[in-house]
Amino acid sequence: MKCPKCDSDFEQIQHDGIEVDRFNGCKGLWFDTFENEELRALGGSEAIDTGTTSAEKGHTLDAALCPRCSVNMINMVVAGQPHIAYESCGVCHGVFFDAGEFRDFREETFGEKLRATFGLARASS
Repeated sequence: MKCPKCDSDFEQIQHDGIEVDRFNGCKGLWFDTFENEELRALGGSEAIDTGTTSAEKGHTLDAALCPRCSVNMINMVVAGQPHIAYESCGVCHGVFFDAGEFRDFREETFGEKLRATFGLARASS
């Protein structure tokens, strides 16, 4: 399997028995179906995200291919955290997070939780 962003190989890493793939080049993370949600609920899971947050945070890849299925992935944003843009496969339902995005996803702020729960709009600057 090759990274959809940097075309590097991956290493398999584990946290509490859940195995994910971290790409050696960009340190992006590949999660099979719902692994990102399962890990989000586990304390200390942000430690798997060892890469530096990119200057292109919130930027999705154009025409990225799924490293499992080789089909075009769909650009998505996290509900309640729209600054986190990621790619998802419509076939195998895996997701790709850039380095630093899983840490941000895992550490949802109180304000983000309120907005997601009550549908509150972000205050304009």
